[in-house]
Amino acid sequence: MIRTKGEAGTGNVVEAVRACQTKHAREVARRALCCGGIATPADAALMMQLGCDGVFVGSGIFKSGDPARRARAIVQAVTNYSDPDVLAGVSCGLGEAMVGINLNDANVERFASRSE
Repeated sequence: MIRTKGEAGTGNVVEAVRACQTKHAREVARRALCCGGIATPADAALMMQLGCDGVFVGSGIFKSGDPARRARAIVQAVTNYSDPDVLAGVSCGLGEAMVGINLNDANVERFASRSE
């Protein structure tokens, strides 16, 4: 299984999308697990729609206002990633999301560039 890397702990799914697209372009026949930057049910569903076989969400759950509710919603989003009605339903009433990190801040440590 190939692990794609977003920016862990940031809530910035853009880097996860870039990593997924790059990995899939090179190694389309292998399985891919996306992690880093996924914070919402919509983020998790997007990664599945892009062809990932699974997602790992850490900070997006544990740094949210209601981790248990957000975890259940993300599981439902991954399970039903092609059903917009389910995605809309599980995305409501989740409480406060994790606080994101501005990647343009000079003091932010970028984890995605550590290794390939």
